[in-house]
Amino acid sequence: MTVQGGHPVCHPERQPRTSQNSKREFRRESPRHGRDDNAVFRPIVVCNSQTEIVMHENTEFTTTRDFEAIQIPSGNKTTIPAGTTGVITQTLGGSYTIATYQGLSRVAESDLDALGLDKRAASNGAVKSSNGETEVVDEKAVWDQLRQCFDPEIPVNIVDLGLVYDCRLIEKPEGGKKVEVKMTLTAPGCGMGPAIAHDAQSKILTIDGIDEADVQLVWDPPWNQSMISEAGRMKLGMV
Repeated sequence: MTVQGGHPVCHPERQPRTSQNSKREFRRESPRHGRDDNAVFRPIVVCNSQTEIVMHENTEFTTTRDFEAIQIPSGNKTTIPAGTTGVITQTLGGSYTIATYQGLSRVAESDLDALGLDKRAASNGAVKSSNGETEVVDEKAVWDQLRQCFDPEIPVNIVDLGLVYDCRLIEKPEGGKKVEVKMTLTAPGCGMGPAIAHDAQSKILTIDGIDEADVQLVWDPPWNQSMISEAGRMKLGMV
């Protein structure tokens, strides 16, 4: 995807197919196996009055300074120079996806000012205690944080996408609590895996009482569309 005149323009090979009900479908190429309709089908629904309205989404911008971003889907780091025009395509869970002449990229919360956004408006749903008291930690708090993590191209959290296979809250012998998570991706060749896993780890560590988090990427069993929750299917227009 590139941006011409401040508007995103899809390359022919990634052009979305649009139907009368405004549903759009994207398919990601697997670098090793080409198209895989079962593993990489990526429907995206245009926001309307019945879907979640997200602050800053579809906002056009001109960058005010150079900053580092992560290219989608390769996962490579790139520098977006000052004066670059683009549009914000997704703003969920404290993650920002932008479209520029370089294609799609994920922007860190610390660089939102370069897009002309107020950092104070960005929140990842952190649950640190403000009174200094130790809060009781349960698995629900961990799952709530995982629901704040999103694939940068899909407006559904990784839990409802069915990407989280296991989540355990462990009492450490020396004291404190550790969280172990096993998750997968919609396509093994996706370069964004480490970035999504790191995002999940960072959000888990915002919970009071959690001092260690281990998020592993696994590929067995392979992900398929049947793993998407009913809520996820509704957001994706699959029901």
